Amino acid sequence: AAAGTASLPIYSTTGDLNTGIYFPSADTIGFAEGGAQCGEFDSSANFKFNSGYGSVATAYGCRAWVNFNGTTNVGGFCTIRASGNVTSVADNGTGNYTVNFTNAMPDENYATVGSARYTTTNNQHFIAIGVNNGTGTYSTSAVQIRTLYSDAANSAQDCDIINIVIFR
Repeated sequence: AAAGTASLPIYSTTGDLNTGIYFPSADTIGFAEGGAQCGEFDSSANFKFNSGYGSVATAYGCRAWVNFNGTTNVGGFCTIRASGNVTSVADNGTGNYTVNFTNAMPDENYATVGSARYTTTNNQHFIAIGVNNGTGTYSTSAVQIRTLYSDAANSAQDCDIINIVIFR
């Protein structure tokens, strides 16, 4: 088949000839909508799309996420409410958890973002990623996080709602 273009994709449907799939270059699959490129998979397997900013750019997706209860401990593990690419969350002690990934990250160059809430008091909490003394887990298969109460001592504290998101 011919490569096609964004304005006339090679694969389209009757009555909507400017929306479909085409091949803009070697080893690249393009997607068109209304005669304009709206997405592609490039030769490096990156997914790119136009999310309303006027051009197609690489999408950096969430590789793992978890919402768990850090106050529960069943056999050394916290109760997960919902997750994606997370097999378990180990309870390592007060305010100390290890999030274990189902599928490993390609490397250790990922970003970890988190939030926590402790609902039994009005205490304000923040989340510290990693372990303060540098011996915590930060690997392709797991990341260790801590929840701390924002008092003068930054005391470790279990929180009942903890959300962790991994981007890569």
